[in-house]
Amino acid sequence: MASWIIGNMSRYSGLVCVGVGTFVIGAGTIHRQRSQCVLQAKTIFPKNNVDLSKYMARPVTSVEKLQETSSDMKSRMEVFILEKQKEICDALQDIEGDIKFKVDRWDRAKGGGGITCILEDGQVFERAGVNISVVHGTLPAKTAQQMRARGRPLDATKPLPFFAAGISSVIHPRNPMIPTLHFNYRYFEVQEEGKTVWWFGGGTDLTPYYLDREDVHHFHKTLKNACDKHDSSYYENFKKWCDNYFVVQHRGERRGVGGIFFDDVDTPDQESVFSFVKECANAVLPCYLPIINKHKNDGYGYHEREWQLLRRGRYVEFNLVYDRGTKFGLLTPNARIESILMSLPKTARWQYMHEPEDGSKEALLMEVLKNPEDWV
Repeated sequence: MASWIIGNMSRYSGLVCVGVGTFVIGAGTIHRQRSQCVLQAKTIFPKNNVDLSKYMARPVTSVEKLQETSSDMKSRMEVFILEKQKEICDALQDIEGDIKFKVDRWDRAKGGGGITCILEDGQVFERAGVNISVVHGTLPAKTAQQMRARGRPLDATKPLPFFAAGISSVIHPRNPMIPTLHFNYRYFEVQEEGKTVWWFGGGTDLTPYYLDREDVHHFHKTLKNACDKHDSSYYENFKKWCDNYFVVQHRGERRGVGGIFFDDVDTPDQESVFSFVKECANAVLPCYLPIINKHKNDGYGYHEREWQLLRRGRYVEFNLVYDRGTKFGLLTPNARIESILMSLPKTARWQYMHEPEDGSKEALLMEVLKNPEDWV
């Protein structure tokens, strides 16, 4: 696994970062569940180094098939997200202490399944979910039409075999001084007239309740460094894409301070894009753990908690009204609702015509949510 060492971190203490993970096909999209809580396996399979102790649960695809197809991108992506899921869960559990992730391995009736890991009611994390899904079957016509609408020239008039795998996480801390984090990274392929059409997508974004410019600079700088290793144009393009995607349009404000977001990336070649996606995934913990460690013991009161709950209400509004993955999942027959709605906070509130006081810390945050800045 890639490990990370970050310089110039005098204000960020307690950083122990390893490669990271991220998520799947729009927040739990098309699954019908047959779920079961599982214990972490300890059996080691020497062939091709498939070691189940590296995962939170048994893989969705059989170990035998993963071994036989170890060079195939579908298998490589599944193994990657399995390992990243455990790394992130382990890192968050180390911070939280006594409370551990509940592991729910589920099967999808029409092909594939996933592993949902959820931690709730901790001292640091009110809710933290790290999910993977590996699903396959026939692409619904509505989905193909959505893909055509964003530029994918797929034939929406006939069934198309598809495969999708990815990892996604939403972390809602208890302390209002710690931002919420969301990330997901995914691989998708469709078979059309004997040809495989493939692409990657994903992103990482930050939703603070109180603005700490040093935090936001660190967050964006870490993502930019990951992007620059592959293409100097990636960060600028994907940062702008993120700013324009995570918008609560009826409020005229962004959900947070952005990060990177991309979809349908299939150039210059599959190996290069996979390497880029892994780089972005590996940047997640270095982006976020220093911010958690910096603020987890900060004091706050009733006023700050109420503001956090109001901003969480905006998070809910975006996810249920605009988010492409959530909408797709909710409209899909036999969808696994628990996984789709895992991204929502446990608690939120709404207040009629609420406006922060001029000159307040809350108003300062709203200014950058309405007018995105260049952070690096």
